[in-house]
Amino acid sequence: MGNYSYPVKKFPVETKRYCQTLSLKNDSQLIEEYKYWHRTENRWPEIPEGIRAIGILEMEIYIHGNLLFMIVETPVDFDWDKSFARLAGMNRQAEWESFMAKFQVADSGAASSDKWQLMERMFSL
Repeated sequence: MGNYSYPVKKFPVETKRYCQTLSLKNDSQLIEEYKYWHRTENRWPEIPEGIRAIGILEMEIYIHGNLLFMIVETPVDFDWDKSFARLAGMNRQAEWESFMAKFQVADSGAASSDKWQLMERMFSL
């Protein structure tokens, strides 16, 4: 087992964090393809451009089996609902969501906000 620790970025503004989860279809070939499309060299450039344009400072996705965990870092004044509604209408975003749906446990045509479920923090040290 490798060392799965990751540096944390610091930002020049006060931030807040959102955590989400989503399940992929439990198919090793589909999971590998999903990972392929999320690698820097394979992802559609419009997707990270749109994410940054709505004010997200950092977005990370972690995987364990077919379970995904996403961490989103934003400025404290970030409005989740307004920002993601704006993102949904940006260049190629709907196409990306439709393309990703074949890998995800979700209803066909579901919006990102329906697929990715916000998580409640239940512990903090």
